[in-house]
Amino acid sequence: MLASIFIDGYNINIQNTNVVLCKVYLYVAFLFASVTPSILILASIDRLLISSQNVDTRLYSSKRLAYFSISISTTFWMIYHVHLLVKVNIVEIYPSIFVCYYGLSATYVNYIFYSVMVMNVSFAILMTFLSILSFKNVRQIRILPRQQRGQIRTMKKKDFQLLRCLFVQGIIFTFFCIFIAADFTYQAEERDRIQIPRNEAISTFIYNLFTTLYNIPFCANFYVFVSFSKAFRQDVKQLVRKMLAKDTIAPREEEPNNGENINSKAPGANPAAISN
Repeated sequence: MLASIFIDGYNINIQNTNVVLCKVYLYVAFLFASVTPSILILASIDRLLISSQNVDTRLYSSKRLAYFSISISTTFWMIYHVHLLVKVNIVEIYPSIFVCYYGLSATYVNYIFYSVMVMNVSFAILMTFLSILSFKNVRQIRILPRQQRGQIRTMKKKDFQLLRCLFVQGIIFTFFCIFIAADFTYQAEERDRIQIPRNEAISTFIYNLFTTLYNIPFCANFYVFVSFSKAFRQDVKQLVRKMLAKDTIAPREEEPNNGENINSKAPGANPAAISN
């Protein structure tokens, strides 16, 4: 998001002037684009576990397993995208015009384009599948008689709200990631063709439009939770009240020990008289 603001918003392309910045820029961009949906998938798996009627299955929903899974997932993507630090370079596409790109190898560029398409489509399918299974578990819980429901259900209201928010997040990500997958597929098909000014203009417009749409899921989480989670709205209100209270109410100075405390410690003091 930060890179998009500088590049697309203010036309600041410092990644085209320094090789190290170029490599780090694309590496971090691909890393976050992979880690973010992976964590969303792990959260969906956690909701699937905690909504199960099997007690042993619900035990797998723990902070320890969550930290371990996130660490493994992040490490995997960090290693998987290391090739970008090697292959990415500043390429001269026109005389005296240099851009940060994936290199000059057509095979490698095609690999990047199609791998992005496959990853995003796989993320979308997996997220949809997990959401359907989670809501199936919730439906089975709700159709149980009230007497049995209290014995089986361990989900609280916050758990149901989080499940709803994750479902909406999955829909948003699935909808918008299709655009970037389609864009990379289109770019791969058009790259080997002879480009005329009209096709270049269309390609640039599609790239800018789909890139903007692809950024929406990464900044929509706050609005999703505010819209679909009452508990989250209450937490936000409490946080705002605390912040406003700190700004408007000056902290009180610590008062010295009053006479009651002093007298209560004095030898021979009568507690009843002090309390009166």
